[in-house]
Amino acid sequence: LLHPDTIRAVDGVSLGVRRGEVLGIVGESGSGKSTLARVMTGLQPVTRGEVVFDGTPLGRGRAARKRLGRKVSVVFQDPSTALNPRLAVRETLVDPLRVHGIGDDASRLARVRELLHLVGLPQSALEVLPRQLSGGQRQRVAIARALALEPQIIVADEPTSALDVSVRAQVLNLLTDLKQELGLGLVFISHDMSTVRFISDSIIVMSHGKVIEHDTTARIFSEAEDEYTRSLLAAAPSLL
Repeated sequence: LLHPDTIRAVDGVSLGVRRGEVLGIVGESGSGKSTLARVMTGLQPVTRGEVVFDGTPLGRGRAARKRLGRKVSVVFQDPSTALNPRLAVRETLVDPLRVHGIGDDASRLARVRELLHLVGLPQSALEVLPRQLSGGQRQRVAIARALALEPQIIVADEPTSALDVSVRAQVLNLLTDLKQELGLGLVFISHDMSTVRFISDSIIVMSHGKVIEHDTTARIFSEAEDEYTRSLLAAAPSLL
């Protein structure tokens, strides 16, 4: 108790994310990938090192987190818990615009309608509560909310793992289309090598808070150098 062991959830990780590309981060539970996602989105302060956006190191205060929040958005694993069950879709999507003081009521509503179109939901979804939507539709709402402030990067932390297999590919295709249409940088975090392969341009493999391997998707799957990476590949299912 007097001298507890130090646990480094993320240790010595250095990476860059470019617009228009998908960086996959893969590893088993406890590998540090979700902690890394929280650091990248400003939800978790770093104890050492720094987060740099557009060449500028970000501070650790509330203002820095808010500034980062306009440029880097997050999509969480389970839309059922990420969305307020008492708010209709309209209010869910208006909220980030209101918090950041963007636009008036009319322009905010116009933006919300645009967001629904971007994620493939009908305008009738405006007044619907999350419980009235399917899992895939709820995740589309969560993606729309992440897009509300026109971010440059989206960090998607296991965004398809809570969905039925039948709708996972639909959400992955949506993220790919949005990346291309909006020029987004996308960080896609998963424990599933098959899913990461489907969507990513390059892949980081993590274990115990460290980067084990970092290369293009093609090279990871054809010429993986680390034994841990090869074991993940061998265990990867064929289904998304």
